Amino acid sequence: MTPSVLQWAKTLWDYHRLNQPLQPADAILVLCSYDKRVAERAAQLWLAGWAPLLIFSGGLGVITRTMWREPEADQFARIAREMGVPAEAILIENRSTNTGENVLFTRQMLAEQHLDPATFLLVQKPYMERRSLATFRKVWPEKPVRVTSPQASFEEYLDPFSNPDLSPEQVINSMVGDLQRIREYPRKGFQIPQEIPPAVWAAFEALVAAGFDQHLIKS
Repeated sequence: MTPSVLQWAKTLWDYHRLNQPLQPADAILVLCSYDKRVAERAAQLWLAGWAPLLIFSGGLGVITRTMWREPEADQFARIAREMGVPAEAILIENRSTNTGENVLFTRQMLAEQHLDPATFLLVQKPYMERRSLATFRKVWPEKPVRVTSPQASFEEYLDPFSNPDLSPEQVINSMVGDLQRIREYPRKGFQIPQEIPPAVWAAFEALVAAGFDQHLIKS
């Protein structure tokens, strides 16, 4: 990748990450994906006492259905148990296939179990912090929520160890697709609106022109 591509991608990365300070919550909600370091981050937060309940949400999404057969949430929960989180502190929602379903199906599952956490801490990939928070606030607006992610730099995250089956180019494609969704999804009722600075949108357009268009919404 050229230095220009990396700089444009870093601009998107900095916009997607919110860097919110942690606050104690009633539940940690993990939006699962291909990145198992998200599971490790969530388990570390539970072990540090940030919330008493740890929820993993995720079936098989657009990327992981080509990689795995076992639902994301089941794999993430196993990582948490191996790190010392007791099974009785974990809930699993393993049918959802996108961010909106993560929140909606989790809400339904908690209602069925007569659980009503007052506050949430979302855990997601770094470049999906903003979109995850916007989705949660649309689907479940009455619940206070903060978002966090694995504490990795842009350069560290592009390294293939984030997932050996994904290249840095695929990660950038995902970031580009997520930025488009931040702009388009409020019109569809999927997220709350958010301002996109001109410099961020210019970087998006430059990346699309450079061929990073694999995860754009199909018209």
